[in-house]
Amino acid sequence: QHTLYNLCCYCCYLLFQYYTTQKILFTMAPSLLERIADPAYYKGKIADFQVSSSNYYKPLFRSGSVKPLWHLMAFTSVVMYTTNYIFLKGSKAQHARHEQKIALEEYYKNHGITAHH
Repeated sequence: QHTLYNLCCYCCYLLFQYYTTQKILFTMAPSLLERIADPAYYKGKIADFQVSSSNYYKPLFRSGSVKPLWHLMAFTSVVMYTTNYIFLKGSKAQHARHEQKIALEEYYKNHGITAHH
């Protein structure tokens, strides 16, 4: 009897999860899509970011803190290394690794060597 009870409870739980998920998707998805498509949404987010960053960094600049410099350097480094990897080195490095793997397999095959010695 406990097994049947547990199974019923689990089925009810799954139904509840399904219907709440469906309800959330059907009620929130249209508003989410409307926000994403609306340029005013992005303008508002940018304005909020400008106000919050101004409120954070203005006192630091006035006090002569080095923290804004460190933040700028970290941001520049992240952007630089990310774009460098995505646009320059990422595909080239993967292609070189693939060629190296094929060359090593051919070498091992021609010389009778196993890859794991």
